[in-house]
Amino acid sequence: MSNHQDETRAAYDGVVELYASMFAYRLETQPFARNMISTFAELVRATGNLRVADVGCGPGHLTALLYDLGLDAFGLDLSPGMVDHARRAHPALLFDEARMEALPVEDGALGGVLAHYSMIHTPPGELPALLAEQVRVLAPGGLLLVSFFGTEGPEPVRFDHKVAPAYSWPPEQFADLLAGTGLVIVARLLHDPASERGFLDTHVLARRP
Repeated sequence: MSNHQDETRAAYDGVVELYASMFAYRLETQPFARNMISTFAELVRATGNLRVADVGCGPGHLTALLYDLGLDAFGLDLSPGMVDHARRAHPALLFDEARMEALPVEDGALGGVLAHYSMIHTPPGELPALLAEQVRVLAPGGLLLVSFFGTEGPEPVRFDHKVAPAYSWPPEQFADLLAGTGLVIVARLLHDPASERGFLDTHVLARRP
């Protein structure tokens, strides 16, 4: 495992309860993100394959939301502390430790993958392989919804996230990476600066042909 993953895992293990308390109800004040996830769920339901992975699930709040939206959702996270919290908070759902670039899922098995701000700690050079892994587990017609910090500059920008170092991305460049994996972009949503740093909340929805 590369050093940044060790560091990220340790950092999230150290803030489990605080992180969970901060984010458990955050979507209640984020209508754009909430509606993108609802749209994702609706489109996944239409494929008939309801099995969905919430990758980088953290405390499991979005896994539970996907379940409430009618999907057979399960959560995967690098942090054992987060997985433990998610299992306790949502005992009816399945959560496991996993790395996003080595998902414990068979080829073409899923109707959808949700990656809600969970790719932000991946160095730019490692992101194409990580995206290819999400595509591997999607069935034809399956959908991927990625949310991340957008920047208006020409290149990804490394910044000091409150938990672990992270990267913001030019939305067009990120969409190009997704297209490079063979996915078809379905929708893009950029909205108000997401933080005092002035990033844009960015959501990209793509489908495997």
